Parts: sequence; structure tokens; C-alpha cells
Amino acid sequence: MIEPRLVLLEQDAVLALSQILGIMLDDLFDGADSSGWNSERILDLEARLMAPAEEEGVLLGIDDAALILQGMAFTEVISQDLPWIESVRWVTDFITEELRQHWTEDEWRKFT
Repeated sequence: MIEPRLVLLEQDAVLALSQILGIMLDDLFDGADSSGWNSERILDLEARLMAPAEEEGVLLGIDDAALILQGMAFTEVISQDLPWIESVRWVTDFITEELRQHWTEDEWRKFT
């Protein structure tokens, strides 16, 4: 875990992020090009998301946040032709802003 932070997430956000991680796992198990995704890492992240109570927060590293952002981008791309794409885009933008705020721009640049 790189640059860990305790991130408070509402239960709805945790459930949405779990769905995104599930989509990523499905893609991995279907044998698609995983963009470097690792099933063990995704499962570990999902376990951490689901473990704490809402008020405790979740320990996330900048690498975890980056993995979630990759999964959201992937989900957005595969949802392009669906009637609810605008909702997907709104959620992606919202969660991106919520996650990125826990690390400075310098930390994001250093990570990438």
C-alpha cells in the first residue's frame, strides 16, 4: 500500500465500488487483457472496503485509489452504448473527485 490514508465512505459508495471491483474481476476471469489488474489485489481491496463500519473509514493507498479509478474508467467505456451512461459518467466524476482529494497533486504525479 502506497501513501495510505483513512478514507470515510458512505455505505452506498462502498457498495458501488464493490460492484466496480466485481466488474473488474469478471473481466479478468473472462480472460480479457486486464491492464495489469491482479485478482488477489482486487479481492484484498474489496475485503477492506466491506470490513469496517461506516464511521471508521477504509485504509486506502494511492495505488488502491488508482485501481478503483481504472475500474471506473473501464466501466464507463463498456457502458458507452447503454441508456444510463450519463449516470455512470456522473458517478465516475464524483468518485474520482472524492478519492483524489486524499492525496496531493504532487503525490499523484509521483505515483504515476
